[in-house]
Amino acid sequence: MNARIAILTPDPADEAFDSRWRDVLAEDSAPLRRAGLAVEGRSWADSAGLADFDLVLPLLTWGYHRAGPGWSAAVSAWEAGGVRLQNPASVLRWNADKLYLGRLAARGAPVVPTRYVDRVCEAALGEAAAAFGTDALIAKPQVSASAWRTIRWSPGAPLDDGPDGAAMIQPFLPAILTDGEISLIYIAGAFSHAIRKRPQPGDFRVQPEYDGIITPHAPAPDELAAAGAILAAVEEELLYARIDVARDPAGRVLLMELELVEPDLYFQHDPQGGAAFADAVARAARLPYATTEAH
Repeated sequence: MNARIAILTPDPADEAFDSRWRDVLAEDSAPLRRAGLAVEGRSWADSAGLADFDLVLPLLTWGYHRAGPGWSAAVSAWEAGGVRLQNPASVLRWNADKLYLGRLAARGAPVVPTRYVDRVCEAALGEAAAAFGTDALIAKPQVSASAWRTIRWSPGAPLDDGPDGAAMIQPFLPAILTDGEISLIYIAGAFSHAIRKRPQPGDFRVQPEYDGIITPHAPAPDELAAAGAILAAVEEELLYARIDVARDPAGRVLLMELELVEPDLYFQHDPQGGAAFADAVARAARLPYATTEAH
């Protein structure tokens, strides 16, 4: 019998349900089905029957960052119920809160300098500007995704659309506007493919939701080296990872986000069409379930 794979999708009650997730579900499912795996989409907000699947992938739990304690409760329920998760429950917990950037930096990963605040205000932004040596900043919620409530700030800019709770502040990297952000996709610890994401003129957001310009990318040696150092700072084994990096004014490759919960893996730009992903999923679906608690 073919292994049964569930890909978790948005909560119908969340605004993400009206997003482009169905297209990404088709892209993620195609290589799995070509490999003979049976794939179903299931809302992450409905856990019924998930333990019956050989493997559950939370690749499209878009909107989880708005669920608050509901996300943590769901992850705990999946773990307690024997749901075979990849990435594992421990990763789904710590990667959902951007405090992880500080922990990765402490382990030697090259990370964009980051300050954490209880609330974004002019004083906190001014202190960050002084600390970073620039008054061009990015502020985003500590728990967020897809540039949700993310603002680019300089003195005099409004805060209306910014974070309204615990937040992080980083220097804005001008290279985003020219060279873009590089996403390196790793499957089972091995490099798979990479893309470059550039914003539309006049914007700073590179996500497809903001019409970011997505093109294939051949990573430079220092980009691969940075990705290796970032993955080395993670204790668990990962079935999939998307490493979003950009260059600072000195040309150093720095981590923007390590996406381990629900990243778009852009298989339409994978020369192998997701074959490595399908192989990794097939192997994980047939292995005894195990999880490593960390962080």
